Amino acid sequence: MHEKLMENMKSIIIGKDDALRRILTALLANGHILIEDMPGVGKTTAAKVLAKSMELSFSRIQFTPDLLPSDILGVSVYRRDTYAFEFRKGPVFNQIVLADEINRASPKTQSSLLEAMEERQVTMEGKTYVFEGPFMVIATQNPIEYEGTFPLPEAQLDRFLMKISMGYPAREDEMKIVERMGTQTDLNKISSVVSPREVIQMQEDVKSVHADESIWAYIVDIVRKTRSSDEVVLGCSPRAAVGLLSAAKAHAYIKSRKFVLPEDVRELAIDVLAHRMIVKPEVRYKGRRASEIVADILSIVKVPKVMAHDE
Repeated sequence: MHEKLMENMKSIIIGKDDALRRILTALLANGHILIEDMPGVGKTTAAKVLAKSMELSFSRIQFTPDLLPSDILGVSVYRRDTYAFEFRKGPVFNQIVLADEINRASPKTQSSLLEAMEERQVTMEGKTYVFEGPFMVIATQNPIEYEGTFPLPEAQLDRFLMKISMGYPAREDEMKIVERMGTQTDLNKISSVVSPREVIQMQEDVKSVHADESIWAYIVDIVRKTRSSDEVVLGCSPRAAVGLLSAAKAHAYIKSRKFVLPEDVRELAIDVLAHRMIVKPEVRYKGRRASEIVADILSIVKVPKVMAHDE
């Protein structure tokens, strides 16, 4: 099923197979994803294509400085005919939620997503509304626009399973994009290839992918190294270790394997861990990034030997 989903997305998003695979990995691992990149590289289109490919409800929330939590979660409205308040659900009550330019909203508004992202529910005025799965937040932010933005707090960043970038397409791919957009509107013609029930089944299948105890230890050793690094103020939490294992399982599933290999962990470690770390200011000023620190950690942590017969 995931092959059909991937091919359907690739028919619209040209030349970004790796980014699409990361987005699909996050979905199958039941996680959320943050995409940081320049405007116009396909961040919004990727979210729409994902929702349309799976018959999932989709909402786009444009984050602005004046956006309120009620604009996301919903609001209670008094009805004169019933003499009672009625809760009208906000756009977060969809299955794929695009939080566009999330760092333009205030910290208070950003934090309104925390419960939804972590617990798949929203509590309003003492009543809890539980989401029907699948549910995924795809957030975007532009790295070059700092004026009028609010950096995401650590608690918010920790809720995102992965942080990725789309990147500019290669020249040949960009030629295809220009040609295609000049002749037809593909996004409106895309059809769904996977049902919500099948998505939930794939998420359950991912959970059953086998991970040897040596893989657990490998992940824990990597995460603990982020905390002991002299270049880091704040390392990764145990939630990051759990997230890396979930992502590695999803990656193995996409590769049509029923077991996790160290390569799955190494492939996703930077995307899962780097955005959760706070690098010391003096280190950051030298141009050193969290992704480079994670890469160095991967080079020194002993890689376990996992045999294919674990299947």
